[in-house]
Amino acid sequence: QVQLVESGGGLVQPGGSLRLSCAASGIIFRIVAMGWYRQAPGKQRELVATVTSGGSTNYADSVKGRFTISRDNAKNTVYLQMLSLKPEDTAVYYCNVPGSAWWGQGTQVTVSS
Repeated sequence: QVQLVESGGGLVQPGGSLRLSCAASGIIFRIVAMGWYRQAPGKQRELVATVTSGGSTNYADSVKGRFTISRDNAKNTVYLQMLSLKPEDTAVYYCNVPGSAWWGQGTQVTVSS
């Protein structure tokens, strides 16, 4: 049974930072790509960043230079370091194995003063 459990969200002021974590189980983590997605109220879920099994990364234009995705295969965990947060980054953030139906429960990120 595949489980993805996100954590690390919260309320932060504009310009602040957060680090999200996603712990995976039930999959051979080291051989799969992982991704972070987000969904803001009234909007469709969108891709934020992905990291391949080899460590190659890809980012949405809106977060390039501010967000960093990384993975620790020893801990079966993928991270999303978010810097210089903006109100428009407010959303529920989910991790996913790209192309699969496996999603976590999400973690809320709210950027507000």
